Amino acid sequence: MHLTRAALIPTLSLHLLLAATPALTSPSAVPTVMSHATGAPTRGPEFPPTARHPVEDHYAGDVVRDDYRWLENWSDPAVQRWSNGENDFARSYLDHLHDRPSILKRVTALNLDVAPAYHDLQCRRGVVFAIKDQPPLQQPMLVRLDGLDPSRGERVLVDPNTMDKTGGTAIDFYAPSLDGAKVAVSLSQGGTESGTVIVVDARTGARLPDTVPRVNGGTAGGGVAWDAVGAGFYHTRYPAKGERPDADLDFWQQVYYHRLGTAQTDDRPVLTRELPKIAETTLVTSDDGRVTLADVRNGDGGEHAFYLLHDGGSFERVAGFADRVVSAAIGADALYLLSRAQASNGKVLRVALDHPRLAAATVVVPTGATAIEGLVATPHRLYVQDIIGGPSQVRVFSTGGEAMGMLPLPAIVGVSNIVHLDGDAVAVEIQSCTRPPYWARYDSDRRRLVTTALAMRSPADFSDVEVRREIAMSKDGTPVPMTVLMRRGTPLDGRAIALLTGYGGFGISQRPGFNPIRSMWLDQGGIVAIANIRGGSEFGENWHRGGNLTRKQNVFDDFAAAAEHLVEKGYTTSEHLALQGGSNGGLLMGAIVTQHPDLARAVVSSVGIYDMLRVELSPNGLFNTTEYGTVRHHDEYEALRAYSPYHHVVDGAHYPAVLFTTGANDPRVDPMHSRKMVARLQAATGSDCPILLRTSAHAGHGIGSPLSERNALTTDTYAFLFDRLGVRFQSPATRPAP
Repeated sequence: MHLTRAALIPTLSLHLLLAATPALTSPSAVPTVMSHATGAPTRGPEFPPTARHPVEDHYAGDVVRDDYRWLENWSDPAVQRWSNGENDFARSYLDHLHDRPSILKRVTALNLDVAPAYHDLQCRRGVVFAIKDQPPLQQPMLVRLDGLDPSRGERVLVDPNTMDKTGGTAIDFYAPSLDGAKVAVSLSQGGTESGTVIVVDARTGARLPDTVPRVNGGTAGGGVAWDAVGAGFYHTRYPAKGERPDADLDFWQQVYYHRLGTAQTDDRPVLTRELPKIAETTLVTSDDGRVTLADVRNGDGGEHAFYLLHDGGSFERVAGFADRVVSAAIGADALYLLSRAQASNGKVLRVALDHPRLAAATVVVPTGATAIEGLVATPHRLYVQDIIGGPSQVRVFSTGGEAMGMLPLPAIVGVSNIVHLDGDAVAVEIQSCTRPPYWARYDSDRRRLVTTALAMRSPADFSDVEVRREIAMSKDGTPVPMTVLMRRGTPLDGRAIALLTGYGGFGISQRPGFNPIRSMWLDQGGIVAIANIRGGSEFGENWHRGGNLTRKQNVFDDFAAAAEHLVEKGYTTSEHLALQGGSNGGLLMGAIVTQHPDLARAVVSSVGIYDMLRVELSPNGLFNTTEYGTVRHHDEYEALRAYSPYHHVVDGAHYPAVLFTTGANDPRVDPMHSRKMVARLQAATGSDCPILLRTSAHAGHGIGSPLSERNALTTDTYAFLFDRLGVRFQSPATRPAP
């Protein structure tokens, strides 16, 4: 479920025995009610029928009843019929919304970039590779560039759009060889993130014979790192079907070496039983090929171990999970480590590359008032990326730790990536809430940041948008910042519609970022707010730990405080407020709906987790235990039980309108969470508001979805919210001046 990983694992047979369920009848006729916005008939709250088959579980002396356990079993035809019935019910509501056609037209137009976006740059001996996203093409493609100006020469190396006309094939990741002559590319289908690596010639795009399956997946991601001479590569590997008994959890993802021209079955294991069963491994080789670094995460809770392999040797551990090293960068003769040991905001350590002993590390960048997110090493420079409550800054140091100033970044921006180019120069990807992402080159000798031609241009107009920072006060007195966007002149009289979003987990911070679709909300006189709640790392590791494991309730309290602050300051009222979140943010939505049902008028909750007592029984849920906790530990069980949204739905409560969305192929969050939560809410709600479940049959967690599917989902989301808030959609041409 976690958005920084990319991977799928077959479902484990760890669920308790599912109750047998008879075939369901067709959904009953649904009476019509009047749309809030238009007066046109739309579907009302007489939901499709759902059978109850109670099952009892016992946890730490508690008896927990589950009426909808049977909805977990996707292989049961009755469950599939129920899901199809709910999807038909949702479509009968969404497709009849008066403004949906015009909203779809506007969404499609906003996602047609005037100039393409280039992401994930990698440089090899002066050759630049990038992922190019150019709507209306369904999927991004891999290109080779001559420098940072596409007009000087660009060659498409891998284009999923020509490989799969349905748009269902996506690039998971890519890795160029050190000489820039070859590229390994992971491809997956249907949103599964289950990636097979192919190899292409970096000059022509011609495909080489090598194919390596089961490299990437939705639970633990994946990676490739080439050897020094391009003869082969190290890669992550998932067990083949039947290779590992379901009961054997001693290993999961491993690291193998593949030599080009040999069969995949001949690949050699190089890092296996040393790894935990919930390992998430990324790989990188130094520019000179001397060493290969393996960064191994222990699930999703933020613990890392690092292993280093010298050419011709074997992987040796540099730091373990208990050492609290969370990131590493390979320099010319040293390994630089971002450590949080006795430093919540992080400090940078230096160890010799030939003998990297953590006990002999020296501090080159001490901990300070701002939180360090990451670092990049060049031959003579260290680029240290900080986050200050959300916005980014980048400090520059010599490799010995001498401060050399800061990158001259604009105010309130997010730095998405820093890439070493040549010498001590780097390329920096920058974006803000009002400016699309662009790449700038920084020359450390001249200390100049120059915008390159790799700059996305969008049809969305943010020229008159004001960006504010607000501070809400959480239940325990913690200040919680948020970013607020609105068109200049919008009156703060409580009449504006407002959309509040948040995430709050896994140390993932909400940096300023560009989203053209937000302009559509602002065009209706609306306000958009992004809350920097605990669970992220906006203020360092303490901010993350303040919202994980037994402290997860702080996340929900922070978000509720942000919503209440918007009302108190006159931005909106609860009748004009909508909430939106996905994945871990979907859990946030579920908790807010059950704990504060009167906080907002409408909610969209995407690919979320709702049954916190059974989440760890799914493949990806096992990885989540280091972030959420486990029912096997009493204090963690008590915390999970105290907020689990599914278990806190109250019969007769007046719940707001909620649109739940999920993907049938989701490898990160089992869609059963959405099915069970919708069934429970539909049975319980005492309001006349719709509770809908939209399931995408050919999508997963959202990663790798084709453009057409993304446009359709966005359209349904905004059509639902506008309708429930009583807004008649207006295009920019008819938008009245504020």
